[in-house]
Amino acid sequence: MRELKPPARPLEPDGATLRDWLGQTGRKLGAFLDGLPDQPAAQLTGSRRIAQVFAGPAPEAGTPLRRLLSLLVDRVAPVALNTAHPGYLGFIPGGGLPQSALADLITGVLNRYTGLWMPAPGLVQLEIQAIRWLCTAVGYPEDDRCGGILTSGGSLANLGALVAAREHHLGENFGDGVVFVSAQTHHSVAKAARVVGLRRDQLVPVACRPDFTMDPAALSAAVAAARQAGQRPFLVVASAGSTATGAVDPLAAIADRCAAAGLWLHVDGAYGGCFALTDRGRAALAGLARADSITLDPHKGLFLPYGTGALLVRERARLRAAFTEGASYLPAGSEDADHWDFADLGPELSRPPRGLRLWLPIQLHGLGAFRAALDEKLDLARSAAEALCALDHVVLVSPPTLSLFTLQGRPPGVAGPALDAHQRRILRDTNQRGRVFLTGATVGPPGPARFVIRVCVLSFRTHQAQIDALVADLGAAIATQTAAPGAQAGTGRGTTSAGASGPSRRSSQ
Repeated sequence: MRELKPPARPLEPDGATLRDWLGQTGRKLGAFLDGLPDQPAAQLTGSRRIAQVFAGPAPEAGTPLRRLLSLLVDRVAPVALNTAHPGYLGFIPGGGLPQSALADLITGVLNRYTGLWMPAPGLVQLEIQAIRWLCTAVGYPEDDRCGGILTSGGSLANLGALVAAREHHLGENFGDGVVFVSAQTHHSVAKAARVVGLRRDQLVPVACRPDFTMDPAALSAAVAAARQAGQRPFLVVASAGSTATGAVDPLAAIADRCAAAGLWLHVDGAYGGCFALTDRGRAALAGLARADSITLDPHKGLFLPYGTGALLVRERARLRAAFTEGASYLPAGSEDADHWDFADLGPELSRPPRGLRLWLPIQLHGLGAFRAALDEKLDLARSAAEALCALDHVVLVSPPTLSLFTLQGRPPGVAGPALDAHQRRILRDTNQRGRVFLTGATVGPPGPARFVIRVCVLSFRTHQAQIDALVADLGAAIATQTAAPGAQAGTGRGTTSAGASGPSRRSSQ
């Protein structure tokens, strides 16, 4: 199709021009989606060369859209970790539902301001309703006290929870406050603590049990020791699906201890919290609803595009107390049981309308479609773990409580640094085959630090065919690397081992 003549005022396109742009963009992206199964799960060859395409000064004159689309979709997009690929099983996959991209297009063209309720009551109310759906999903009471805010991701959600807990328990004098974390706690919590003014020694580590979960007895002992030392414990951060190993802390037992000690319980469920929509997930996450605050990442567990996190709280008033600031140039607040000002619930005044990217796909398909997809991921992870554990020389380090598990290939006679190097070779061999993409993490203590291979099943495009490819390619890589010089071949079926994990980067936070 021939491109329309540029408008006389290029920054003010008319409807015909917009329709033409949308047509070109839709055809290009449609072809990209249709070709996904034939693309590699990751391709970084030529990354420096493609990066150089963007060097140079800003152009004075414009470039036709068709040329820019060709650059971005045909040349730039393929040189990347292909997070939209059905075989992407690394880090924590982000979904990228195209339905949410339509929502972003709508909100971008409408360009409504949603930091306050009054300027765009419909879009703000839509977002409030979407947050209430999330509150219901995690088991919070269906009353006016619960609430929250959509964020750019789990990192800012964890930051908001830490600020609210600090303000509620310590006020402005927090130099002796203490936060309790484990080796599984996501690194964004430590970063958030620094942002809000806590020292590194104000994060107290709690020992993990052999299954990678926080030890409730060790937590109680750590709280008692901190108080005896004259410190003020105020916050415990538990994991509902840790990034490194997928471990789910014993949330109910930790909630009991937090209630007895008068501590704020925050649960980082960025990866795993959305599984509460399923029966099995709800059972694995028992105690989640007792948390004072919860982090979710709908761009993980609900398959939305990157940039969609959520902070949920049992008492919305605590968020307001932590973040509300007035100014003479702002309209009067609209906060009541039904109308919230998001600027009073988080650090942003200017913020995009994030709610439609969650609301639209749920309205289009219903929660049942998401629940079924999450159930499928639970099934796929279990079948993958069972099939891989049946291979020679494979040890399952952490089984899939939800949809993430870790393993090692352990040929006889290989240990220590040599065993870590063996895992990295297996990982590289598997990924070079192109059908799936995996990542790894170093775990421990307790036990010695060791490198493990991670498998995270969370893309809405991942189905049994990709699990079959995973088992075939990882199995072939294990066999190849075990037979290679430096690894001793042998026999023996997979067994289960446990340990504890250190923090690992979450891919969208």
